[in-house]
Amino acid sequence: MSGFIDNGQWFGPVVDQHIHLDRSNQYLTAVEEFLKVGGTGLMLVHKPQFSSLPTDISGYKEAYNETLFMADEIRERYSIPVGVVLGPHPVAWEKQIDEIGIKRATELHLESVSLAIEHIDSGHAHCLGEVGRPHYPISSERWSDANILLAEILSMAASSKVPVQLHVEDAGKQTYSELAKIVDSSGLDRKNVVRHFAPADVSSEFTNDLSCTVSVGSGSVDHLLNTYKLSNSRWGMETDFLDDPKRPGAVLGPKTIPKRTNQLCKSLLAIEDLDYVEDLLLSVHSKWPSELYGIDF
Repeated sequence: MSGFIDNGQWFGPVVDQHIHLDRSNQYLTAVEEFLKVGGTGLMLVHKPQFSSLPTDISGYKEAYNETLFMADEIRERYSIPVGVVLGPHPVAWEKQIDEIGIKRATELHLESVSLAIEHIDSGHAHCLGEVGRPHYPISSERWSDANILLAEILSMAASSKVPVQLHVEDAGKQTYSELAKIVDSSGLDRKNVVRHFAPADVSSEFTNDLSCTVSVGSGSVDHLLNTYKLSNSRWGMETDFLDDPKRPGAVLGPKTIPKRTNQLCKSLLAIEDLDYVEDLLLSVHSKWPSELYGIDF
């Protein structure tokens, strides 16, 4: 897909690389809001129901199928590219330890990873995720188990050569440094790993050259402007919109990515030439995600 800038505004692909949707809440209304302000494509991420987590693989089959059905419905209704990200959330594993024990929680987690990879291999889904480790403090023993589990998941992804979206804590450079070591030891190519909900510092010094999707909240454009020239890796944008009726204002709204893209566009035009800015935005919203997920964005 091509794109161009006219009068300081970007006309081209605009992709939210990490969004959740829920039939019980805004769902298609959220998609329509995204499209009305210039959105063109989505990576729809499986949304766990933490109040009723699957206790066997059949439960995960049902949950994954709901995400796949929503993606099909959005494609058919709006004729836009929709990629699907399937996988067991690390918080689900941590919560289930107290309910079904560490052994069964880990077995079920890995079974659901295998199921997600099957969907990716068949072409029904496009990325494994969001997998990773809990983003909140847990015991040192459980933290060690989480890292062992993450290493196993990434090894499975490496064997199947599938891309991965990671859910992790925010401990600055330390998080990226630790992730880089785990990724490299797993045999997974760094270019196939994306840290989701990432800070807007995309400099290689900060990211350890891991790719990321930036949470483009308030102030994110300023941070991107300070670091985009220092990046050797690829980065995109996301909202992590939760579409949760119990948390209506959680994370970012579906209109955010198009708005931040044009904010970034105007700011870049003040310091870069037109061709450079067009190429950068095309890379962020089309070239990179298309290559990573195998979808024509």
